[in-house]
Amino acid sequence: MSRAEQHDVTLVLDGQPHQGILGLPARPVGLVVFAHGSGSSRLSPRNQQVAHVLQAAGLATLVFDLLTEAEDLTYQGRFDIPLLAQRLLQACEWAASEPRLARLAAGLLGASTGAAAALLAAAEAPDNIHAVVSRGGRPDLIGKALARVESPTLLLVGGEDSLVIELNREALSLMHATRKLVTIPGASHLFEEPGTLEQAADLAAAWFTRWLRSR
Repeated sequence: MSRAEQHDVTLVLDGQPHQGILGLPARPVGLVVFAHGSGSSRLSPRNQQVAHVLQAAGLATLVFDLLTEAEDLTYQGRFDIPLLAQRLLQACEWAASEPRLARLAAGLLGASTGAAAALLAAAEAPDNIHAVVSRGGRPDLIGKALARVESPTLLLVGGEDSLVIELNREALSLMHATRKLVTIPGASHLFEEPGTLEQAADLAAAWFTRWLRSR
């Protein structure tokens, strides 16, 4: 498969410009919007590594800065889950207005606090979000809203991340959507161990391909 085209894009969210990178395969079967965790950005090599795996599976990817530079400097901004969810939904609206993306079903890939934002966005807009993958996420941060998530959801957790495994198990019991919890052996919270991020990316690609293509 030929390498996906990479485009720098600017999204206006809450009246402020946010920079992003759009990865566009030749014939995409869906769009995955990234929700990165605290302190990360569109330029994160790990985000781009995962994006390339998804692109190779035929998925368009949008990795963008959820916060402005000023917002990212504050603890409050980085952990404002409703704000992050709102930005994700605005990014999906932007994508729906783009001719090259408008026909694609959208899914959300969240990491750490970004996973909570992705799930809250899915709960708020079930007709617009068709699949969610949480990597090392904290779905428990949105509490009862988990019961309103209708999108098929894959929870990926490092096998060595015992506390987060338990939090994800509890979240799973609160959800009614199609959902699955998978632990990656040998991985810690950030999936920094050799090969573990690649495993997570492959599982995410398979999940999104399955659910977004069907739409």
